[in-house]
Amino acid sequence: MLLDKVKKYYSEEYDLNCAETIVYAANEEYNLNLDKNTLKTVSAFGGGMGIEGTCGVVSGSLAILGIIFTKEKAHESDRIKLLSQEFFKSFEEKLKSNNCKSLKEMYRNDDVRCSEIVYTAAEVLEEIIIREKDNQ
Repeated sequence: MLLDKVKKYYSEEYDLNCAETIVYAANEEYNLNLDKNTLKTVSAFGGGMGIEGTCGVVSGSLAILGIIFTKEKAHESDRIKLLSQEFFKSFEEKLKSNNCKSLKEMYRNDDVRCSEIVYTAAEVLEEIIIREKDNQ
């Protein structure tokens, strides 16, 4: 289960940001075999890309959707665009924003950091992945 892997990686032991957490967890859960350089690409998306913009866990989740559901490139079909839109809509319905600053104000504290945000993203992402893999 993706959420279990997210809980593993969103810990003091690994010390990953939100974007890294979702990608490391999905890499393990779905056997994506991403190499270290690929994993490092999402490091800059934490903290809303360092400017408290779009939440890093959203960026990381969209990266995973792209890895799993894009055959060669985005323009081969509307599929990745539609899945990205679905992820955004569901995430925002549950948490009322995709903005890092707003989300931190609503959900973050020093004890659990952004756990609720990261866990919600994992649940939304897994729902989409399971459904879409069943429809392949």
